[in-house]
Amino acid sequence: MRPDMKLGVVNSWLEAVNAGDAATVVGLTAERVEIVGPRGAGPADRQVLADWLARSGFSATSLRWFCGADGAVVVEQDARWAAGGSARLASRFQVDGGRVTRYVRHDDGLEPALAAAGLTAADEVLG
Repeated sequence: MRPDMKLGVVNSWLEAVNAGDAATVVGLTAERVEIVGPRGAGPADRQVLADWLARSGFSATSLRWFCGADGAVVVEQDARWAAGGSARLASRFQVDGGRVTRYVRHDDGLEPALAAAGLTAADEVLG
């Protein structure tokens, strides 16, 4: 899959999260998706994302984008939660076959997310 297509999938996924559009998030996610976050890690049915979206009140502004040839995408974000609170974090995605197959939230920021994805500053998408 071309890098622009991977970026398009992730962009549509993030826009759907911000809009609270669970149906689109589910449609852009593999049936079984690996989710890694502050409350644990492991494979889950994609419906788990719809449930999370309904209760989290999460939204984020994307700041910087990075993309690798193997389907890895990292997005640095300013995140907000409806219950209060905000943070700068990074979201790491794996995209295969036009769907998100892995989502990792890096509360520790951009550099650890890039390292985990095997990406560097040279992989930043500009423009």
